[in-house]
Amino acid sequence: MSRMQAAEAMVKILEDEGVEVIFGIPGAAILPFYSALRKSKIKHHLARHEEGASHAADGYARASGKVSVCVGTSGPAGTNMVTGLYAAQVDSIPIIAITGQNVTAQLGKEAFQAVDIAEIVKPITKKSYCVKEASQLPAITREAFRIAREGRPGPVLIDLPLDVQKREIEYDPDTDAPLEVAKPAPDNRKIKRALEMLLEAERPLMLLGGGVIIADACDEFIELAEYLALPVVTTLMGKGGIAVDHPLYAGQVGTSCNTPYGNKFFLESDLVLGVGCRFSDRHTGALDVYTKGRKFIHIDIEPTQIGRIIPTDLGIVADAKLALRALLAMAREMTPPRQPDERVAAIPEKRLQYQRRLDFDQIPIKPQRVFKEINEFFDEDTVFTTCIGLNQIWSSQFQRIFKPRHYLLPGGAGPLGWDLPAAIGAKIARPEKTVVDIVGDYGLGFCGEEMAMAVMYRVPIIVIIINNGYLSLIRQQEKYIYDMNFEVTTWYDGTMVDFVKFAEAYGAYGQRVEEPEEIKPALRRALEANWPSIVEIIVERETDASMGVALDKVVEYEPLPMLETATTKA
Repeated sequence: MSRMQAAEAMVKILEDEGVEVIFGIPGAAILPFYSALRKSKIKHHLARHEEGASHAADGYARASGKVSVCVGTSGPAGTNMVTGLYAAQVDSIPIIAITGQNVTAQLGKEAFQAVDIAEIVKPITKKSYCVKEASQLPAITREAFRIAREGRPGPVLIDLPLDVQKREIEYDPDTDAPLEVAKPAPDNRKIKRALEMLLEAERPLMLLGGGVIIADACDEFIELAEYLALPVVTTLMGKGGIAVDHPLYAGQVGTSCNTPYGNKFFLESDLVLGVGCRFSDRHTGALDVYTKGRKFIHIDIEPTQIGRIIPTDLGIVADAKLALRALLAMAREMTPPRQPDERVAAIPEKRLQYQRRLDFDQIPIKPQRVFKEINEFFDEDTVFTTCIGLNQIWSSQFQRIFKPRHYLLPGGAGPLGWDLPAAIGAKIARPEKTVVDIVGDYGLGFCGEEMAMAVMYRVPIIVIIINNGYLSLIRQQEKYIYDMNFEVTTWYDGTMVDFVKFAEAYGAYGQRVEEPEEIKPALRRALEANWPSIVEIIVERETDASMGVALDKVVEYEPLPMLETATTKA
């Protein structure tokens, strides 16, 4: 047993929990923690805004599958992290946020930067603490990591008053260890019933949600699909959970982030086995269309998800990996390996027929052409980040992703600015990977200051800006719903933000592209530079993205190349 400051004990626990990197900003109320961190093997990356620190930690966690950590001081540092914690909570990302706080004697007295951050973040975290007894900090820190990992993962906040950090406590790191994380196994009776329903159905399919990726259960998911010859569709958050060219992959389902054949195939099904999915509104659209004529089996680790959005014919509460292993074992007992029926065997050909057109040659560049070049230039090991806007919708519709944890986005919260710091976090987590951020010209303005963090720590990410001079998702909604074009233009007085100079101001490498043939050479120069880079691509301003209010009401603004009867609109 040793005597040490509580902050020092906390840092030792972080090391033991496997923390290798922290994203944060020091401030007066968190300096005892930083004093202990200074003597640690944990690397610290100085963010330029606490929201950026929280998003960088989020990207690190998504790319690595590990619990990540962000740190800030008291008051506005914590409130600046709220958006990041919300994004992590809704997408089930395990983050530990640590904030400084004024001394305990000043709590509740409106002292300088003494906001009650633990109460503020309660609705958007799995747990929040304001630690008032220094001797409890080791146990609370261990519990925070267990809570962040266990069940449906998510963020936890620990608020540390200045005097609590400094107080000496008795702590023995040699007898302390991480807490056990329980993983619920499925009820075998329900597993058997699920198999019976799958075998009885005429047109069953499997729906791969983001929870399958979070549980590192993609291999088990695919193995079950292949054994039973079941077709697969994904949610947006499940993108990359199965390779885009897998013969069983029919596509992506949603009202905006979709593929045409994915929606069509889903609507022709009579039974859906959904694993690790929330059935959110951008996935389902109109629920009467989504649910009509089909039954649902829903597997999720969180009991409150079952039946929350759609009527569930069979709900199974379990860890996704354990449930899929149980399903495969039961399938092997109940039936020999199955061969694809005619409907399933036709998937690769039909998937190709329903692909959207990308090969536009005009100037200004059509956004679709940008993604054609991205698909052709970057390899299957590239990790992409993106965020809300038409840039994200186009990315989700057009990009070909082959592996889990290689397509990262904040699907539930959709905060502008998430993608750049998340790309930095992802590259730090996976330094052997090429990491590419796809963002709009407006979105980059939200956390663009984190380019300084990328340059400072030599993190060679590539940022591709789809610049159409608009808040383009809102422009499209204004156009078709409100018949207006109001306050959505980002170019002004005939000029625009010069993102090449923006990059250079931070010490990054910047390029502007205005012709289709220039895209690949620019990407090649950015990749070969091995340095934080921006490739700004000026695109046609009025291009709309395919979307609709229901799966059967998605409007295609460009004809599907191989189908003469596609729904089109000028």
